[in-house]
Amino acid sequence: MENTINQKALLIDATNDVRVEFLKKTYKHVAGGVLLFVIFEYFLLQSEAVVTFMLSMTEGYKWLIMLGGFMFITSYAENTALKTADKNKQYLAYAAYVFMQALIFVPLLYIAIFYTESGNALIEQAAIVTLGLFVGISSIVFVTKKDFSFLKAGLSVGFFIAIGLIIAGSLFGFNLGLWFSVAMCALAAGSILYQTSNLVNKFGVEDYIPASLGLFASLMLLFWYVLSIFMSRD
Repeated sequence: MENTINQKALLIDATNDVRVEFLKKTYKHVAGGVLLFVIFEYFLLQSEAVVTFMLSMTEGYKWLIMLGGFMFITSYAENTALKTADKNKQYLAYAAYVFMQALIFVPLLYIAIFYTESGNALIEQAAIVTLGLFVGISSIVFVTKKDFSFLKAGLSVGFFIAIGLIIAGSLFGFNLGLWFSVAMCALAAGSILYQTSNLVNKFGVEDYIPASLGLFASLMLLFWYVLSIFMSRD
């Protein structure tokens, strides 16, 4: 399958009207991804079998298997969304990725709801903080008009280190703690800067679905660790 991204009309060369329309479509699709995530999550949490299975998968090496599956789906979804011009396939890849996000969030949200004093209120607070950070960080790109693609190397190194620590924690049974969550929030913030910068500088005018997927992924990473921080103090 041929990647035609370099043959497409790039957003950076488009008129202001085309750019505005692209951004509207992108953020609408991010919002749509969040809504779909909430719907998936609601039904997954209603299933005792799913909750029991996912809680069992958080133990030791099983969590590594789950993370491996999640990374595989992530890679598939990103590659499919970027390498095909077929919107139906792009939407299918996006939906599959959102479902995997909802599935992997099941243990964290279940524990937040049933094993913390604040329950649903805690999740709502974390969601509000996450959304506020997402909007604030994204606005930096639009206000400064800078290209943050230079962050790619640092983000790659940071994610590899994070994966290594997660693997070590899962195998040897130690808690990575509050400061790891804080560091991951910083990494997620950098990813949002990078993905938002790509909207203007890297994508073609019809690439709003892969652009949405990248932003949604960064948003959910931020939400995971913001919620983790909130849970650690509850």
